[in-house]
Amino acid sequence: MSGKHADERPPRPSRRSLPLLAGAAVVAVMVGTAVAALRLSPAADTGTDTTATKAVTSAASPTPDRVVERADRAETRATEAPTSTPTAAPTTAPPVPPPTKPAVKAVPPPPKTGGNVVESGTCKASFYTDQGSPTASGKPFDVNQFWTAHKTLKFGTKVHVTNTANGKSVDVIVMDRGPYTQGRCLDLTPRAFDTIANRSAGVVTVKYEVIG
Repeated sequence: MSGKHADERPPRPSRRSLPLLAGAAVVAVMVGTAVAALRLSPAADTGTDTTATKAVTSAASPTPDRVVERADRAETRATEAPTSTPTAAPTTAPPVPPPTKPAVKAVPPPPKTGGNVVESGTCKASFYTDQGSPTASGKPFDVNQFWTAHKTLKFGTKVHVTNTANGKSVDVIVMDRGPYTQGRCLDLTPRAFDTIANRSAGVVTVKYEVIG
């Protein structure tokens, strides 16, 4: 083309400048690649360091199973460890007091013989045991006393009783009423009856004398 339109066309690059542009592009690419590598290398290094750190930490810190196993071993050691308890010093036992003898109840003596015979007779005499029960005189019955029961004699009256079979005698005090069995006039305490007869006899014939 010639004329006006030919003047308005942009100028074409010369063939000599093309190699320069291509070299500049290659340099730019290489520079960008280097920069990118430099930017990526710290991250990679950091990642490598982090992985190594995790590996070291993982190796240093025990897993939960190992922690439990160590705890179990510690408990086992604590259980199996011999406990050394101090040996207590032998204590001296306190002296044993000698056995105390039971108190012997004082046995009252038989009433003293004396006075005048105001009444006498012969009858059957027996004995009875009613320890602790109240007598007609108001005192509790005592088997160790020299007492007797009579139907009518005054309380406190002394009676001299003799076993007609062996001649043994005893003085007793009227403290109760009885006996109410026909043919018997006296009911003695066991101790008084033992003085004149064997208790197995139960009933004996006696001569009684009322002392006034």
